[in-house]
Amino acid sequence: MNEEIIKLGFALIYGIATILAVIFLGLLYKGIDRKLAARFQSRVGPPIRQPFRDVSKLFMKETITPENSVSWIFHSMPLIAFATALLIILYLPIGPFAPILGEYGDLILIVYLLAIPSLAIAVGGFSSGSPVATIGAQREMVLMMSYEFPLAIVVLSLAWLANINATGNAFALGTFTANPVWEMVGIVGAMGLVLLLASIFVVLTSELSKLPFDIPEAETELAGGVFAEYSGRDMAMFYLADAVKSFAMVTLVVALFFPYNLSPWIISQFGVELPAIMGIPIAAYVIDLLFFLFKVFIIMFFAVTFVRVSLARLKIDKASYIYLVPTTIIAIMGMVFIYMGSAL
Repeated sequence: MNEEIIKLGFALIYGIATILAVIFLGLLYKGIDRKLAARFQSRVGPPIRQPFRDVSKLFMKETITPENSVSWIFHSMPLIAFATALLIILYLPIGPFAPILGEYGDLILIVYLLAIPSLAIAVGGFSSGSPVATIGAQREMVLMMSYEFPLAIVVLSLAWLANINATGNAFALGTFTANPVWEMVGIVGAMGLVLLLASIFVVLTSELSKLPFDIPEAETELAGGVFAEYSGRDMAMFYLADAVKSFAMVTLVVALFFPYNLSPWIISQFGVELPAIMGIPIAAYVIDLLFFLFKVFIIMFFAVTFVRVSLARLKIDKASYIYLVPTTIIAIMGMVFIYMGSAL
């Protein structure tokens, strides 16, 4: 009984520490993204710590309830979006650390959870009573229905690949960590993985509501769209949910396609023994965690920062078309190449 209590207490402390760390990292990466985007556009840009200032300022401001809103729905959606984003993190491996709830969910659950913050944003916009927010909510729903299909194809393709090449649950992230997908395929299959990776990169931009797919908020057209009526604590919750979900989505891409650690390579190449404290390989954990954060930065740079400074905002019909036709076709081609590679 005492051992179970100690184990539960350790898991609780570990979970709280992970959540706090991810909130910090999500805001930090948001600040780096804004700074790099400004530099690309020949601007000075805000300081990297600006997202932390924005959140603290929003929490200090008054939270206003629109006159025509359904208040209990309007105020509960930001909390649901933020809580769901935090829950997703608990199912994902953070660098060398295993997911806290990894034994209680898999990729199917993660895909469902990823849809909830977007759904909460749309419901919040509908419940605000604002015609501007309603238009933004409609756009959010259209986008969500568009990019979920290619995302599902990518997940199913990888799960099918894991099912025929690895042992264990094909939808468990631990399976991909132990058996990287690039080691399961030949040249033809690798071409398929590249196509799947390209598809999920396009989905990633829209999942995070970044240019050119920030159509639901579109400040210059809809004055903030779904967030037009939000303020104070509610807006801070959405802000934090966006930061955490951004980190979670990129972490998912890392776990599926690039689950490699650096410390085993250092040990094998240089024949060194990394120092440990009380049997815990602290040095290996630090190296692998830093390498993980580097991978997150690279993916976020190319999938978010580089894209949003290179392209202008799309119309909603064009954005939906991109997901339902070209992106879906690319994902299906990736699936076909993987099947052909396994058949050879």
